[in-house]
Amino acid sequence: MNTPKHLLGYKKLLLIGNLSIFMIGLGFAIRTSIAGDLQADIYDHIDLANSTAMLGKALGITFTGFAFTLLFGSTLVDLVGIKRMLLLSALGYIAGSIMIVAASLLPPVNASVETLLLIGLLLTGLGWGAVEAASNPMVAAVDPKNKTHRLNVLHAWWPGGIVVGGLAGLAISVLEIPWQANLILLILPALLMAWLVLTTEFPVTERVAAGISYGAMFKEVLKQPLFILLWMCMWLTAATELAPGQWIDLTLSRVVGMKGIVILIYVSMLMFVMRHFAGALEKKLSAAGLLWLSCLLAAAGLYALSLSRTPVTAFLAATLWGVGVCFLYPTMLATVSERFVRGGALFLGLMGFAGGMSIQFVLPELGVIFDNAKIEAAGGIYKFEQLTGAELDAVLMQASVESFQSLTFAPLILLPIFAVIWLLDRRRKAKEANASSLTRSTI
Repeated sequence: MNTPKHLLGYKKLLLIGNLSIFMIGLGFAIRTSIAGDLQADIYDHIDLANSTAMLGKALGITFTGFAFTLLFGSTLVDLVGIKRMLLLSALGYIAGSIMIVAASLLPPVNASVETLLLIGLLLTGLGWGAVEAASNPMVAAVDPKNKTHRLNVLHAWWPGGIVVGGLAGLAISVLEIPWQANLILLILPALLMAWLVLTTEFPVTERVAAGISYGAMFKEVLKQPLFILLWMCMWLTAATELAPGQWIDLTLSRVVGMKGIVILIYVSMLMFVMRHFAGALEKKLSAAGLLWLSCLLAAAGLYALSLSRTPVTAFLAATLWGVGVCFLYPTMLATVSERFVRGGALFLGLMGFAGGMSIQFVLPELGVIFDNAKIEAAGGIYKFEQLTGAELDAVLMQASVESFQSLTFAPLILLPIFAVIWLLDRRRKAKEANASSLTRSTI
């Protein structure tokens, strides 16, 4: 029996969306895996005292590229087209990966090498942003009645990419293959996606299908105070989920006696499975209730991670954090898309922009906190340079504790906000149910 052509197109669009999100998850894991190598091979040679802060700034450049491409891409995706936007993302990952490899192979380490590295990281960020600008509105348009479920399933492939990238990074390290092989791996799904995109027809976004003009879409921003509140919340939900994931290998590897990337792989596997059940949970709790519960668990998990000293306690803490942050990003997108259809791709882009810019500010600040803590614990930069073995581990442990505990405030701030939205939603639905009941009884 042949599958109808429109169903084949539907499945292929979902495949492309999943592959695009898989690619950016893979890139996230690869940056996490090579963070220590970038620090050791480049930034320690430039400025040992401030190398962690410099690395945080470099990694943050990726999120800057992501944020601005998403901001402008989401406003232009209806003009440029989903196809061109996805091709741009593939190009960003291919060119960016090549430039990072080139930077690592150019002796001696100097300002030119650092500039080349930053451009490479920026290009991968541009590719990331182009994926989000195209894939989120595409999937929302393909299945508009199941946005929370569909967007969570789509973004399940983010942790799926992290698992593959993390395992590949471990294998490359164990086999003592040059760390640059991680970036060669990142090019492969980009090439596959480019080929799939070139052979596919794409739908228009919901806004275009509904006949809502560009002007009306932009005016919606000022008409919706709840959207502005959710946009502000996105800065904190992104910091809660994405910053620890990019930071965990660099800070926890020595503290808990195992590579931090293993914890990230475990959490990502957990998230991949759980995001497939978001639709069922949303029906029981509502989107606001799911966000509130997520923030509660994330706060507890982050604080527990800062206190972890063994692999067992690290895994338990990571489980709390992983379950907490699992639904945050896609449910925030689904909430905005469901409540503000007239905002179209612009509203989704603004949410992603907030998430990306949040990490641009958070990662360098984490680096500063970590560097200051390690130097203070050692008794000065000269003494820190002399530390080895258990003494160095003790100093890095203290720095790790301070950097992770500084993140705990983000989900705690969100708890009362989501609680109020949840309560108001419940009251509104109760009133609507009563009104409906009265109408039926009158009839």
